[in-house]
Amino acid sequence: MKVLLFGATGMVGQGVLRECLLDPEVELVVTVGRSATAARDAKLREIVHQDLANYTGIEKDLVGFNACFFCLGVSSNGMRESEYERVTYGFTLAAAETLSRLAKLDTPGKEMTFIYVSGSGTDSSEKGRAMWARVKGRTENALLRLPLNAYMFRPGFIEPMDGIESRTPSYRIFYRVIGWALPMLRWALPNQVLSTREIGQAMLAVAKRGYGKRILETKDIRAVLGR
Repeated sequence: MKVLLFGATGMVGQGVLRECLLDPEVELVVTVGRSATAARDAKLREIVHQDLANYTGIEKDLVGFNACFFCLGVSSNGMRESEYERVTYGFTLAAAETLSRLAKLDTPGKEMTFIYVSGSGTDSSEKGRAMWARVKGRTENALLRLPLNAYMFRPGFIEPMDGIESRTPSYRIFYRVIGWALPMLRWALPNQVLSTREIGQAMLAVAKRGYGKRILETKDIRAVLGR
């Protein structure tokens, strides 16, 4: 399996990259982002690309993949809706629309699997009060309309593992403060907590075998792994 990964330097993306590199069924992982990762592996290739709203110059490098894991995202804290939408909706759809078109040309009649990391509480109606939830909902709905084999992952609380840290300073502080309580939280709220390791493993499982739902909440992501 050949995987395209967006957002590999973020907390979730780092976890997904790790699981892809560990999976013997994955023969190639190509990351796309504004900066390279620190990972080194024989089956890893990296594309550093600054304009995440336009892929015209690198389209030839985006062909021939079985799945795309889109983990790129930003916190909505302190952002205006227009700016958050530019990143969350704009960057995601720019990539998805490009890949949809290229996949159709590369293998007519076959849709690429596209897995998008959304979030618990996303508003599919696009009309709720929470700005981030509306924008995420609009993004999900647009992806589901594309000719892609698209799945939306909606994790709740995410536990970083394997030395992975968030790039957001406030999140790093938060995790350091509550780190001691994570095992208890996982035991008390199994359908609210996922690890970066579990998200990566579940994405690979869905890419290989599919799933009965297009929108996966935490309990569905755990079910993919038989937990």
